[in-house]
Amino acid sequence: MTTFVDRVELHVAAGNGGHGCASVHREKFKPLGGPDGGNGGRGGDVTLVVDQSVTTLLDYHHSPHRKATNGQPGAGDNRSGKDGQDLILPVPDGTVVLDTDGNVLADMVGHGTTYVAGEGGRGGLGNAALASARRKAPGFALLGEPGKGGDIVLELKTVADVALVGYPSAGKSSLISVLSAAKPKIADYPFTTLVPNLGVVTAGSTVYTIADVPGLIPGASQGRGLGLEFLRHVERCSVLVHVLDTATLESDRDPLTDLDVIEEELAQYGGLGDRPRVVVLNKIDIPDGKELAEMIRPDLEARGYSVYEVSAVAHIGLKELSFALAEVVAKARAAKPKEESTRVVIRPKAVDDAGFTITEEDGVYHVRGEKPERWVRQTDFSNDEAVGYLADRLARLGVEDKLMKAGARAGDAVAIGSEDNAVVFDWEPTVMAGAEMLGRRGEDHRLDVPRPAATRRRDREAERDDPQREYDEFKPF
Repeated sequence: MTTFVDRVELHVAAGNGGHGCASVHREKFKPLGGPDGGNGGRGGDVTLVVDQSVTTLLDYHHSPHRKATNGQPGAGDNRSGKDGQDLILPVPDGTVVLDTDGNVLADMVGHGTTYVAGEGGRGGLGNAALASARRKAPGFALLGEPGKGGDIVLELKTVADVALVGYPSAGKSSLISVLSAAKPKIADYPFTTLVPNLGVVTAGSTVYTIADVPGLIPGASQGRGLGLEFLRHVERCSVLVHVLDTATLESDRDPLTDLDVIEEELAQYGGLGDRPRVVVLNKIDIPDGKELAEMIRPDLEARGYSVYEVSAVAHIGLKELSFALAEVVAKARAAKPKEESTRVVIRPKAVDDAGFTITEEDGVYHVRGEKPERWVRQTDFSNDEAVGYLADRLARLGVEDKLMKAGARAGDAVAIGSEDNAVVFDWEPTVMAGAEMLGRRGEDHRLDVPRPAATRRRDREAERDDPQREYDEFKPF
């Protein structure tokens, strides 16, 4: 049964915003008391939070689909909808958030670090909030925005000061069990350790963490054995400890060759060349192991390694090793740059930034921008007045002027939004003057005739000035 998971694909969905309400206040002797539709509630966010009590991604392996609650719709009598509840997902310290293409979205290190993986949608405004001096009783409300979401990948990289690396059955699990209070599985066969083990070591005034990484073999960086799955847990460690087996029963192996093979795998994995190394010659309680350790120690020291002879079983040399590692860890911590407090960077928009762009492709004018796309998502296209309100907003934003400058003519196709989810319509320029209230509530006469308002006005004036019409109306019987 799986008990440790360090990589999962998570499907998150934030809550949708609640729809606004279109309502008119009614009471005795006051049948039309004005608009009183409330706003919709905001959808809940999906937020990842680092929790020190969580050590694995197992919960998300079994339940990869997570969704926050939706916001409630507004109601009459100016009652706003309830906001959706945020969904908090605890993750282990050292979790890296990536998209499906492998791009890093967040590196979550430190208790309490948060990342919003899915942002809840805005609630739609009710008709009470949309009322204005010229549109006193709107017969429509805005729809709630859909919540954001998608697929993300969570990778766990163990946060430890010291990493024990080496061949299978070199004694790494035994070593961490005697240096700390960790209780890993120990047996006399290869690949006993299937998951990284983490322990806490106290040496004098220094407290540090030590990780036992599953055994590495030649080709681990290309996927052989368990190395590729767990080499990521070495990335954050400050010190690498080579645990060499001086009493191996395999005739084709020796400690120096093992060291060269592991170093080659670490070099191919990349990013670990600057970490200090310490070599531990384990199993010196065995006579042959003691002799071999004394034989190869000068060669290792000539290469620049700090070498320690220990026996995890007989508890030989453990105190010296523990304090030596504490000293190396302290130096590594002191060499790290000091963490600066988070700075808030304000980037004001450029003076000539219209907030949207217009491009022409195959006779279709594509409008892209945060505001136009949000307004389209919040428009109820079954309500003519809501569509007219959208046209007014786009005109005030300057979309119509930009379309004219781009060469658009009445009747041309205009698409607002992304290619896979765009709203396409035949563009007809609007006239802003007097366009706030046309027709009864829920109606907009500008949508009845596919001609600009200026053309309709000229036709009415021409009809009024027609002498034949005056004769037909007043001719005698």
